[in-house]
Amino acid sequence: MSRVLDGRDSGSAVVEFVLVSVLVVVLLLAVVQLGLALYIRNTLVSAAGEGARFAAAADRNPEDGAQHTRALISQTLPDSYADEVYAGYTMVDGVQTVEVEVRASLPVFGWLGPSGSLRVSGHAMEES
Repeated sequence: MSRVLDGRDSGSAVVEFVLVSVLVVVLLLAVVQLGLALYIRNTLVSAAGEGARFAAAADRNPEDGAQHTRALISQTLPDSYADEVYAGYTMVDGVQTVEVEVRASLPVFGWLGPSGSLRVSGHAMEES
């Protein structure tokens, strides 16, 4: 049972490869976009928490925590991510805490990906 090729399928492998590779590239870029966004979010959360703990130490104020947070962010990410860092005192269940908040824009590859801004914060109990 041999089948004679009549030429109707010639070149179909090239078309299939192009169609499948486009989908694979789009999926790969989506995974890279997600990984980059999570990396930046986790870095900002860690810096905000560390800044809050730094500011909550005795003989420190919230501005010290904001400066420390900016320095930590600038060591890892571009300086534009450290532009909007705010710190202050808040009350949580009757306990005075220091809150450090960081606002930054999410990175986007091309026209795909989430738009908008990212807002993270860190808290620490104020030491006396």
